[in-house]
Amino acid sequence: MSDRTVLHVKGRVLVGPDDVRDELWVVGGRVSYDRPAGARDIRTVEGWTLPGLVDAHCHVGLGPHGPVDQDTAEKQALTDRDAGTLLIRDAGSPSDTRWVDDREDLPKIIRAGRHIARTRRYMRGYAWEIEPDELTAYVAQEARRGDGWVKLVGDWIDRDLGDLAPSWPREAVATAIAEAHRLGARVTAHCFAENSLRDLVEAGIDCIEHATGLTDELIPLFASRGVAIVPTLVNIATFPQLAAGGEARFPQWSAHMRRLHERRYDTVRGAYDAGIPVYVGTDAGGHLAHGLVAGEVAELVTAGIPPVEALSATTWGARKWLGRPGLEEGAPADLVVYESDPRADVRVLEAPRRVVVNGHVVG
Repeated sequence: MSDRTVLHVKGRVLVGPDDVRDELWVVGGRVSYDRPAGARDIRTVEGWTLPGLVDAHCHVGLGPHGPVDQDTAEKQALTDRDAGTLLIRDAGSPSDTRWVDDREDLPKIIRAGRHIARTRRYMRGYAWEIEPDELTAYVAQEARRGDGWVKLVGDWIDRDLGDLAPSWPREAVATAIAEAHRLGARVTAHCFAENSLRDLVEAGIDCIEHATGLTDELIPLFASRGVAIVPTLVNIATFPQLAAGGEARFPQWSAHMRRLHERRYDTVRGAYDAGIPVYVGTDAGGHLAHGLVAGEVAELVTAGIPPVEALSATTWGARKWLGRPGLEEGAPADLVVYESDPRADVRVLEAPRRVVVNGHVVG
C-alpha cells in the first residue's frame, strides 16, 4: 500500500464500548471519520474493528537468560504485532529497544527501564541487583531512561526463609517512589505474595504486577488508593510447574505458590468487583512466549470479568491508562480487524483478519 493509498475500514468500528461506527478512513497514516475529498486509490477492509490491543506487561528484548540480540527482539515484537498487540508496556528489559521507535511496522513500546531487584533476589541477568540504600538512585536512573514507568521487584524467594519475602524496607521504597513521581514517572512492582503489598501501596506505588497475594483485607486499600493490577494469568498458570520444580529444596515456597495459583480467579474477580483497575498483560519474554494477548483476555473472562470490560482492559481502558490514543480522530491508525463481534465472544481475538500499524496493513 503506497503512502497515497486511502484505507477504508467498513463494518463495525468499536471506537469505545458504547461508541460504534460504521466506517473510518485512514489518510496519511491517521484516523479520520470524514471521507477524504477526491480520494481515488482506496483499499477497503471489512469486519469488526478494535484499537490495537495493549499488552501492559511484556518484555521485548528479554530471553530466558537475560538480554537477546536485535534479531530475536524483532521476532518477539513481530509475534506480538501479528497477534494484534500494537501497544506494549515493556515492564522491564535489560536490552536497548529504542531502535523499534524508528520502525513503522512494529508495535509502539512504553518502556519501564530495567528491573530493579534486591541482590540475589531475582532471575540472573534480568535486573539491576542492589541494596536498599541504592534504591532511590537506581529508580531515578531508570525513570530518566524509561518512558514514564519504573519497575521494581517487590518480592522474591528468600533462600534463608524458604519462602517469598519482601525485597525492600518500607522507608526505602517510599523515598524511591517519591523520587520517581518527582521525575514524572509511575512505579510498578512484581509481587507474588501477600506480605509486600501493604508497604508498597502505602508508599504510593501506582501498579502491581501479578498481584496474586491480594487478600480481602488488602483489596479495599488498593481500591481506595486507585492502585491498578496487571494479573498476567497466562503466567500464573505456570505456578504448579514452578512449585513442582522447587518442592525438594523449598517446600514452604512450593506450597505457597500452589495456594496463590488455586485462588487466582477469585483474587482477580474480587479486585474487579471492588473497583480496582485491572489491565491485560501476558509477561511475554523471559520464559514465556510472545503473542498471548488473546489468551490473557480469555483468562480475565474466565475469572469473572464481563467480556466488554476484559476487552477494555486491552483496548480503550488500557490506552487511556497509559496515556495513548485509541481510534480518535487524528490518532495514529493502529487497529485490528476481526471476523465477528469480539464483545460477543472474546475468543475472536485469537484470529485477527487484518492488522494495521500506522495506517499500513501489515497482516
